[in-house]
Amino acid sequence: METLSSLGTSQALMSRPSSPAIFCTSGSVSFTGFSLKTQAFSKKKQTLSFVKASVAVEQQTQEAKVALIRIGTRGSPLALAQAHETRDKLMASHSDLAEEGAIQIVIIKTTGDKIQSQPLADIGGKGLFTKEIDEALINGDIDIAVHSMKDVPTYLPEKTILPCNLPREDVRDAFISLSAASLADLPAGSIIGTASLRRKSQILHRYPSLSVEENFRGNVQTRLRKLNEGVVKATLLALAGLKRLNMTENVTSILPLDDMLPAVAQGAIGIACRSNDDKMVNYLASLNHEETRLAVACERAFLETLDGSCRTPIAGYARKDENGDCIFKGLVASPDGTRVLETSRKGPYAFDDMIAMGKDAGKELLSQAGPGFFDR
Repeated sequence: METLSSLGTSQALMSRPSSPAIFCTSGSVSFTGFSLKTQAFSKKKQTLSFVKASVAVEQQTQEAKVALIRIGTRGSPLALAQAHETRDKLMASHSDLAEEGAIQIVIIKTTGDKIQSQPLADIGGKGLFTKEIDEALINGDIDIAVHSMKDVPTYLPEKTILPCNLPREDVRDAFISLSAASLADLPAGSIIGTASLRRKSQILHRYPSLSVEENFRGNVQTRLRKLNEGVVKATLLALAGLKRLNMTENVTSILPLDDMLPAVAQGAIGIACRSNDDKMVNYLASLNHEETRLAVACERAFLETLDGSCRTPIAGYARKDENGDCIFKGLVASPDGTRVLETSRKGPYAFDDMIAMGKDAGKELLSQAGPGFFDR
């Protein structure tokens, strides 16, 4: 288990949530942080840090110019951090977008945000965190949509394309606990909080004596608060999100990829636009990170072949090795963790080859799993 030493951080920006949407300009945002102390595994006091929003958004005046780009996003702190990262990159790349009011952020509440009382697997369906944003894009209420790629279904709605991925963040999962240094150090019967069946199945496969609380939902701050209140003994969160929120001080340790393979497209941001909007396509072309786009495409081809959803524990990760080749690893598991099937591929780091690798790996695991595999 690797312990956290030093991680790069990026600023998280938050805005006041509203329903169904609010419009933000490039106004000022301030934060009030607070911390709660609890006994740590090292017998010293450990602090879980939270970010509590205290937001002051400049109001648009009558004289404000019409925005050239309206960015659609969810309203969580992480989603807003990703939207602001997109805005900042657009402003840095295009002088016409650097003017005040040229870019507007539109917050849209999704089905996944509205229903917090049930595990994601019980809600069912695809696009729980993207459907309403996609509808706003198609209807012309926004010009581009910023998504966490792991939330994006393997199909895209008609009249939309996703031509841009920003450079990928660290794909690993972070272990966070106030009483243990790692999963291996937790006593038998300890409860881990995670809404991810992928994480649940891999935890139970390696540590069958542990228990998992599946209905452990909410944004990063909410889950850390629940952990601090003793609802669970530990939780796992995507390291990428913690880095984007500047909250890596909460990380106890980082799980190696061999112990916890990430979700398909974890750590990647995707930006969609209408397929007939050449202006937005050109803007987004300047932001696209091709290495990330190809890796995500490979992983999503694997997921599509398996017809994965929130009800199926699936993990996949494609990366470029030191020789410039693509290394892909894929995994499917039964929800209870009793069976885990893995495979890997190696080939040229090129779009067609990587799509073929992802699909072939998916077909192999489908064949190995057989009918009823995901019903356990």
